Amino acid sequence: MAKDRHEEQRPPSRAPNPVSSTISRRGFLKGIGTGAITAAVAPAVLMTQPDTADAQTLPGITQAQITLKVNGKPYKVDVESRTTLLSVLREKLDLTGAKLVCDRGECGGCTVLMDGKPVYACMMLALDAQGHEITTIEGLAAGDRLHPIQEAFIEHDALMCGFCTPGFVVAIKGLLDKTPNPTLDDIKRGVSGNICRCGTYPRVFQAALTAAQKMRKGG
Repeated sequence: MAKDRHEEQRPPSRAPNPVSSTISRRGFLKGIGTGAITAAVAPAVLMTQPDTADAQTLPGITQAQITLKVNGKPYKVDVESRTTLLSVLREKLDLTGAKLVCDRGECGGCTVLMDGKPVYACMMLALDAQGHEITTIEGLAAGDRLHPIQEAFIEHDALMCGFCTPGFVVAIKGLLDKTPNPTLDDIKRGVSGNICRCGTYPRVFQAALTAAQKMRKGG
């Protein structure tokens, strides 16, 4: 592992600090990050272990078993305090429709619905998703029957590589549930948090308009 740049530039005549000799700058920064996360989620986790003394130790507040309601079904999962909703969906529940792309809340590839509102699953802690209704792309179709939005995407060939498509479909679902008769501007605003690197936006917009019409007719 490469040395820290600041450590390489330290004058040789300077006496070593007793603390820095045992705790690296990188380790210190990592510790601050873990502490901040722990402080934020500790109350929720401690509620699940009120009678154990270990609940006040580091292992007790970085691990927890939670229940998530995804696509109408409850799932019990063991998570760390830093585990994102996206990680749980993909790695523990095998719901891989939401994509891990930027992992920083910029591209929309991981969009899911939380209580009907589009959210970035990569920016949501799994602990914070408890008690909410989570809907992923896998929850839109009714068995072998596709959702009207999915049908419209196929009809208008509104995808190229397809990696961003689940996020767009879910975002449009959230929009049309709230605004059943959208304008083109409404649709553009509704998917403004989603990026298509292939540039298929015109077809995405048309698919959304067609899907809205189908849904109004009960399709």
